[in-house]
Formats: sequence, C-alpha cells, structure tokens
Amino acid sequence: MAEGLSITARQVAPIPLDFALELPAGRTMALVGPSGGGKSTVLRAIAGLYRPREGLVTCNGEVWFDTSRGIDLAAKDRRAGLVFQSYALFPHLSAGQNVMEAMLDLPPDQRRAEAHDLMARLGMAGLEDRKPGQLSGGQQQRVALARALARRPAILLLDEPFSAVDHPTRRLLHGALAQVRAASDIPILLVTHDIEDAARVADDLCFVQAGRNVETGAVRALLGDRASRLARWMAGEDTAEN
Repeated sequence: MAEGLSITARQVAPIPLDFALELPAGRTMALVGPSGGGKSTVLRAIAGLYRPREGLVTCNGEVWFDTSRGIDLAAKDRRAGLVFQSYALFPHLSAGQNVMEAMLDLPPDQRRAEAHDLMARLGMAGLEDRKPGQLSGGQQQRVALARALARRPAILLLDEPFSAVDHPTRRLLHGALAQVRAASDIPILLVTHDIEDAARVADDLCFVQAGRNVETGAVRALLGDRASRLARWMAGEDTAEN
C-alpha cells in the first residue's frame, strides 16, 4: 500500500486546474505562488470540499476521489485534518469542546481526556474551558490544530495557518507544528504566501501558478537556485501565468 498523498486535478473552469502532486508520508510541503493560483482549491479538493471536473485523490492507498470510477468520498469520510486561516471554531463551545467535536465516535470521558492531552501537547493546558472569544488568535489557531489532529488524520492540511497572527505567535505556531511532525508520520501540506514561513516548517516547496504545479523540490534547492521558477517569481522576474 502506497504511503502518502497522490492528487491530480484538471478542469478548464471556473478555476483552471492542471495539477499533479505526490507527497510521501512524513514529509511537509508548502504550496506557494501568486494569489488566485489555485493553492487553496487544491487543499479543498483533497479534503472533499471542492470537486474538480476530473481527478484522482488517494491517501495511503485509499481512493478518496476518482472521476473515472465515480468515487467521491464525503469530506467526513476522508481522514483529512483541515485547519482554516479563519480557525472555524464554534463560538458557543469551549476550546476543549471544539476539539471533542472531532471525536464524536468515542465515549465522552475518552473524548475529554484525549482533547485535554492534545491541548496540553500544544501548550494550551488550563485553557480548555475558555470560549474562542476569550482566546488570542494564536491560541485559537492551536485549538483548530488540536481539533484537526483529534480526527487522527491520514494527512494534515493547513490553509494559511500563520497569516492572521503576529510574528511572535507565528514562532509559537512553528514550534507547535514541529511537535506535530515529531509525533506523527503523516504527510503535511500547507498553503502560505510567506516564503519565510515555508522555509521554516517545510521540507519541500511546490510553486503553483495558474492552477499548475510549475516546480517542486526541496526547500534549500529551490530557494538556493537563482534560475528556479520560484526564485525568479520571488524576484519579480517571472510573472507569466502559463
């Protein structure tokens, strides 16, 4: 059984896509590139929140989506942990209850114990009873991360996880993500507009432009190669959309 993620997604409209990617288990990859290039759409397609006209999504050998065979698992049936930029926490529930919502298949006492353990691992011990409105942006993001991990996901998907917080909080979130990586062997895919964030947390970069995987490689290799498409785009020398 193949370990990791494989995705292809193709369509002409409404969002042009001609995208293909392989991400092995245990690797962290950042999708970077111009705004509107399709990065978040790729994450949503993996999670089952967006359905391209043609495509295939497999994770650890399990087929989640295959237009050629009419397979399309609902988002709730895909073992994907998704963290949104906007946190997407339930405001009427406490932080601990938000995390427990991802474990409704477990007995209440076990849900509570595991939620508290996850929050403690992410530096949130003692804040389980606070509502999201009583937490800082960075704390809310860590609750969202704990909730995603509570699903025991086969893949972790992060959509601009650092963009809504200040730089000190970003460093804390970088550390939290490093803890997640050290404790699991799942593929992690994140969307970010910040190359510094990508360089700090990712093993590999995928430069996405106009819905296509233009270039993929190790962080140091791409950033250290002035002739790479990514380096040229960062320098303002490659603005072509095709």
